[in-house]
Amino acid sequence: MNRQNIILVASASIATVLAMLAAPALGQLVTPGGQPAPAEAVAGPSPDPAPQETRVVPESQVAMQQSFAPVVRRTAPAVVNVYSSVTVRRSNCPYANDPVFSRLCGNTPTQNQKVDNSLGSGVIVGADGVIVTNNHVVEGGQEFRVVLNDRREFPAELVMKDERTDLAVLRIDTKGQDLPMLQFTETRDLAVGDLVLAIGNPFGVGQTVTSGIVSALARTDVGVSDYASFIQTDAAINPGNSGGALVDMQGRLIGVNSIIFSKGGGSNGVGFAIPSEMVKRVVDAAVHGGTLVRPWLGAKGDVIDSAKALALGLDRPRGVLISQIFDGGPADKAGLKEGDVVLTVDGREVFDDRGMKFIAATKAEGETATLSIIRNRQEKTVNVRMSAPPGTSKAELVQITSRNPFSGAQVAELSPALADALGLDPFQAKDGMLIHSVPGRTIARNVGFQPGDIVREINGVTIRTKKDFETAVKKAEANPGSEWRLAIERNGQRIETSLRG
Repeated sequence: MNRQNIILVASASIATVLAMLAAPALGQLVTPGGQPAPAEAVAGPSPDPAPQETRVVPESQVAMQQSFAPVVRRTAPAVVNVYSSVTVRRSNCPYANDPVFSRLCGNTPTQNQKVDNSLGSGVIVGADGVIVTNNHVVEGGQEFRVVLNDRREFPAELVMKDERTDLAVLRIDTKGQDLPMLQFTETRDLAVGDLVLAIGNPFGVGQTVTSGIVSALARTDVGVSDYASFIQTDAAINPGNSGGALVDMQGRLIGVNSIIFSKGGGSNGVGFAIPSEMVKRVVDAAVHGGTLVRPWLGAKGDVIDSAKALALGLDRPRGVLISQIFDGGPADKAGLKEGDVVLTVDGREVFDDRGMKFIAATKAEGETATLSIIRNRQEKTVNVRMSAPPGTSKAELVQITSRNPFSGAQVAELSPALADALGLDPFQAKDGMLIHSVPGRTIARNVGFQPGDIVREINGVTIRTKKDFETAVKKAEANPGSEWRLAIERNGQRIETSLRG
């Protein structure tokens, strides 16, 4: 029996649907460009809050004939189509990109222009024209256009995009006219089994509404976003639905549809939405200045399996075992200790480090997160005041111009904030000098340095700061022709080498 292909699809671009349907490998993530990339398996426990009294199961024929139409009438006008376009210039000369033979094309080779379009969905979250969608819907786009449910069209401005949450915010000029919008609601009361509607534009056929239930909560191992704690639903989501709305039976926005887990590229009832708490944080940052600050706990944790649960005296595997505390970080200041077991953050169960990281990132800087923990087999509460990782999140680049193994490279001093911004582990990359860029035809490129390398040692001197780096380099340069013994970290692996100056 042939093994069926299973893929994760970022379902934004209708222009690349055929490419996504042709994804060849088992367990792959398909990007809007149709290129396969590794993805992790869907896993992880799903917290299931006790059902509220307002939830009822249909018990009669009359109840079974009830309709979602009132909810659709309230919500559908706030879901839009988002068109992203980029103008691609292609030369008629076959040697245009060849570094040697490009001169055969003449000084002004003729050009052809082609406009590539992609289609996704979006949600109006501000009556003045603020729209949220997925980052992969707008990625690479130069011009954006929004088509409302009533077929009005508007040019759109990209206000902010955030690859790490896969969210982007657009704005259209409504000329002072208010638009229909969806209200955010917290997902803490959302339960597995709750009815939901997914609204978007699958395959470009036009606005479509599908119904389903919440299949699972807090899915963190989907392998798509750094800050992931997805709502899983069986409401049909297909390519083109990305950026569309997932709403509850009160017509409130509970999530933005993002990806599907699929056999062949179509919906198989396993879709994922970014929870409204994270969506709201990104929208608020875009509306109030365009800077997204991601607070952190300053703590790192491990999954608790059956063996650890037994050793810790737990009745079952649950919570997150704190394995590292960042000195002077929020958790350290609040008194959290290594060996503590975090059961909940703000009343929400957590089962892995990603779950804790996600909830922390939905808080604003200066807000307090309440942690329920077990220490020495006793439960207690710890209040953590959230703050951003220390340091700057923007690389302060230093160009190496002197003649040494780093010549031509741009380097920057690492900090937890910069490491986090670059998607590195702030605990593993909290210091050192980062090789930020390595242009071609430079000594650094010839030596073999790559962007992302972290310089750990120079001639036995540990490099933690920019000053350490500059001092070690000057000392080595003072002895022309001497040996350079270097230790760098690449993708978590330590590499040691010796070079002649």
